[in-house]
Amino acid sequence: MGPDPAVAAVRSAVRPGLADGPVLVACSGGADSLALAAAVAFEAPRAGCAAGAVTVDHGLQPGSADQAARTAEQLRALGLTPVHVARVEVGTDGGPEGAARDARYAALRAVAAGHGARIALGHTRDDQAETVLLGLGRGSGPRSLAGMTERRDVFWRPLLGVDRATTVRACAAQGLTVWEDPWNTDPAYTRVRLRTEVLPLLEEVLGGGVAAALARTAAMVREDVDALDALAAAVPDPTDCTALAALPAALRRRALRDWLLGAGTGDLQAVHLHAVESLVTRWRGQGRVDLPGGAGVVRVSGRLVLQPGPPVVATPGPAPEPRTEEPAP
Repeated sequence: MGPDPAVAAVRSAVRPGLADGPVLVACSGGADSLALAAAVAFEAPRAGCAAGAVTVDHGLQPGSADQAARTAEQLRALGLTPVHVARVEVGTDGGPEGAARDARYAALRAVAAGHGARIALGHTRDDQAETVLLGLGRGSGPRSLAGMTERRDVFWRPLLGVDRATTVRACAAQGLTVWEDPWNTDPAYTRVRLRTEVLPLLEEVLGGGVAAALARTAAMVREDVDALDALAAAVPDPTDCTALAALPAALRRRALRDWLLGAGTGDLQAVHLHAVESLVTRWRGQGRVDLPGGAGVVRVSGRLVLQPGPPVVATPGPAPEPRTEEPAP
C-alpha cells in the first residue's frame, strides 16, 4: 500500500527541486511547514540531497523558546540534520507582522549563507491566494498580483500548488504534532481576516475554487511581469529622458524602478516612481524628486541624475548693501 494521498501529494511537490542542491526547511511547527519538513526528510536521502532545518524563535509570545525547542526536536526525529534554532530580535518598523517577517528572513538568509543551502518555505496555494487578494486590495500593481514565486534568491516554495487542507491531512496521516500559532487566528491581522472571512465568503458566493483560481491568475500575471522585466532590463540607459519618453509606460517605469533600486534607494513606493517618471514625461522645469532614505532625482540636460544625499538648503547670508543708481550721462 502506498502512502496517504495527502502525504504523496506533498512528497511529489518537493521531489523535483531536491536535485538542485542542499536545502534547509524553515519550520514554525505549523501544518504547512511541518508537512514540508516531513516530505523533504523522506525524499532528500533518495535524491542524494543534504537536508536540514531551521526554526525561528521571534521571542514575541510567552514560551516561544520552549516551542522552538519542541519544533527542533520533532525535526530531528524526522531525520533532518543539522537543525538550527535561530533567535531574533524583532523591531518595530512595518508593524508587528512586517517587523517579524523582516527579522525572520534576515535570520534565514544568514543560516542559508552559512551552509551554502537554499531555504524551503511552506507557503501553500492558500497563502498565494491571500497574497494576491492583499495586492489587489492595496492597488499594488501587477508585480504584487503575480504573487510569490517558487524560486527567488535563496528561497524555494515547492508547495504553492498544494492547498492548506492537504498539508493538514498529511501531518495527521504521519502522526505529526502540529503547533497552532495564536497569531494565525487573531482577527487583528488583515491576513487572518482574509483567511477566515473573505476567502470563505468568496468561495460561497462564487461557487468554490477561488483560491485555485487566484493562484492561476498569479501564475499568468507572473509570466507577463517576467517578460516585461526582461525587456526593461535591456534598456541601454535608464537615465536618458528622450529614450525613456519613447518607451511604453510599463517598460519605462520598470527601467526607472530597476535603476533606482540598483542605486540603493530603499523602500521605493509607487508615488515616488510616478514622480520620477514625471521628470521624463511631464517636464516643465520642476525641481528635485525626493526619495526614501534622503536621496533624490533631478533632470539635468535631458538626463536623470541621482543625488545621494538630502537636498542642500542654502544658508542665507547678510543682506546686500542697497545700491544707488547713478544718473545717466
